[in-house]
Amino acid sequence: MIKFSLHQEKDHLEVKLAGDLDIEGTEVVEEELIPALLNYKTVNLNFAEVPFVDSSGMGLLMNLVQSLHESGTKVTVGQVRTEVMDVFDLLQLPDILGEGVFV
Repeated sequence: MIKFSLHQEKDHLEVKLAGDLDIEGTEVVEEELIPALLNYKTVNLNFAEVPFVDSSGMGLLMNLVQSLHESGTKVTVGQVRTEVMDVFDLLQLPDILGEGVFV
């Protein structure tokens, strides 16, 4: 199950995620996280504590980034573990989400 904490920085909101991003996180992401982020201009998703992302987690991440982009929020994803980034690259997620999302 994914958990998150919000940390206001000078010029952006840092969202620290912890746990597996999978089907169990659907409610947390869609009902809690997305609404909490809609009022910010710049959001960084910190994946340092996310060891596993499955196909439903990929869909959640895509929905999260697209929802925020539609509301005018710039989103970056950072500190992704190598094994998770390998899966993202294999599925071409950086290309799908656009240039500048993964930092």
